[in-house]
Parts: sequence; structure tokens; C-alpha cells
Amino acid sequence: MSSAQHTLTHNKGLFRAPGHTNAREAAQKWTVLCACLCFLVLCGLDLLTGGGINLPSEAILWKLRLPRMLTAVVAGAALALSGAQMQAIFRNPLADPHLMGVSGGAGLGAAVAALAVTGLSTWAGGLTLVSAAFVGALLTGLLIVAVAARVQSTPTLLLVGVMLGFVLSALSSILQYAAGEESLKLFYSWMAGSFSAVSYTGLAFMATMLVVGLALALSQMKALDLILFGDAYAAFSGAPLRSLRFRVMLGCALMTGAVTAFCGPLGFVGIAAPHIVRRITGTSAHKTILPGSMLAGACLALAGDILSHLGRTPLPVGSTLALIGIPLILALLWRNRL
Repeated sequence: MSSAQHTLTHNKGLFRAPGHTNAREAAQKWTVLCACLCFLVLCGLDLLTGGGINLPSEAILWKLRLPRMLTAVVAGAALALSGAQMQAIFRNPLADPHLMGVSGGAGLGAAVAALAVTGLSTWAGGLTLVSAAFVGALLTGLLIVAVAARVQSTPTLLLVGVMLGFVLSALSSILQYAAGEESLKLFYSWMAGSFSAVSYTGLAFMATMLVVGLALALSQMKALDLILFGDAYAAFSGAPLRSLRFRVMLGCALMTGAVTAFCGPLGFVGIAAPHIVRRITGTSAHKTILPGSMLAGACLALAGDILSHLGRTPLPVGSTLALIGIPLILALLWRNRL
């Protein structure tokens, strides 16, 4: 099968002929209803989970579990929205927000902070690490955005992002050798990933970045649909490729940078969520994929958070997301024979 045939086959649900039966519309409505119900159930379970399943006191509910649950929703939605856009512009089913080195930049910023937090209190050290991680992620994202504004080739941009991620990860590993024991403990705690340490202020900041990223994504929906058929087809159809890559990478950098800074480097949500939505809906149209991916990403993050707090000792949410995400990705790869 040629590349063009594969693209058209993969995106056969992008444009549908008129005259579909009401049965399909009814099925889509039931799918949306079931997805929303699943989301609400997971939200409720997350509020009841902490050292097992139990009813929290009012103080624990408002100060710990509610911000934790809302953080999981915002983080999962942001990572999934970023992943859906990146899979479109790179036409790569395994593309995700961390592919372009944003997580590597956050890790490098956190590693630099780990060298500076020696002697600081736990609160001050944590704030320094989160701030440095966001600055590192944002600078890396802006660098990729600058490259995207000048590079016409999508594979070249993808290669630049992957290589940059490797370089930044190597630099952060080198810096870790010079950090003290307490600093390393703080750094590895951040690396493990958690939704529990985010305050309402941090949550508001993450939500703001999500709104900005969503606005940029919605302004490019038609161009995202066109680029699925290739750069040449999209350019012939009038899609502004450079502007598209610039806006997508800017939005992804802001959303992923904020989530990574506060929650640590969380993988698999950005890869798995868009594929789940495509499999369920049978379409690649981004008017469906973008909101659907956000909902699926929020559900995945909630499931990972619930799993991490079922036992007496909380597990790293990065690990529980991997336990959920990897089987899903492997199943998708097997069924699509990728």
C-alpha cells in the first residue's frame, strides 16, 4: 500500500458523505453520554481515594483531594490536546508532547534548581524547582517554535525536537552528579510525577495555559484536518503550514511546560488518548478529536491517580500512568498493525 493510500485509508472518517442514517447519530450521542458518565464516575472515585477508598473529612476534601482531582483533569486534558495536535502535524501515531524535548528542558531546569536548593526549606526548594522546570520547558518550547517558523520540512522539525530532547536529558543527568542528597531527593520526587502537590494557585496557572492552548488549537482545526493528507495537499488547499506549526508548537509548549513543571514528566497520556478517541468515533476530524482527546486524557489521568492512591503508600503517578498507557498503546499498535 502506498503512502498516499495509507493516509487516505487512515483518515477515511475525516470527510463523510451526506445521507448517514439517524442510527449513527444516535450511537454518537450515546458514546458522548457514556464518556461523560465515565468521567464523572472517575472524578467521584478520585475524591474517595487516598490510602484506600474512604470518605474524606471536609478539610481533607477541600485542601487535598479536590485540588488533586482537578489537577489530574487539567493535566490529562492538556497533555492529550497537545498529543492530538502533534500526531496531526507530524502524521506520526506515536508523537506526543514530550517528543519535542519540552520535558527534557523541564528536567534540565529542575536539575539546575537541584544544585541551588541546598539549605532552603522544603517549601522554598519546591517552589524553586517548579519555577526552574517551567522556565526550562518554556525556553525549550520557544526554541522549537523559532525552528518551526523557519523550517519547512516536518520530518526535519521532528528530528530537531528529538535530538534536542536527548541533549537536554544528557545535560540534566550530568548535573545530577553534582547535586546534594536532599536536592536529589527533591528532584527524583518531582521526576516520579504527582498530582498531589499542586495548590489552587498552581492549578489556576495550569488551567490558564490550557485555555490559551485550546484557543490556538481551535483556530487551526481546518488546517489540522488538511495536513493529515500531507504537506503538499495542505499547501495546495491553502493551509498556512508555517503558521500552523508555529501555533501548534507554541500551544503545546505552554500547556506541556506548565503540566510538567507542576506535576513532573508524565508520559503516555498524549499518545494514547487521541488513538482511543479515533478508535471509538471512527473519525479523524479534529472537531471531534480535540474535545474527545481532552476528555479521554482527563479520564486516563484520573485513572492513574486513583491507582496511585489505592494502597497505603501513594505510588508515583508517572508509573501508574505507564501501567495503564503502555497496554493501551500496545493494543492499538497490534490492532492497527503499525
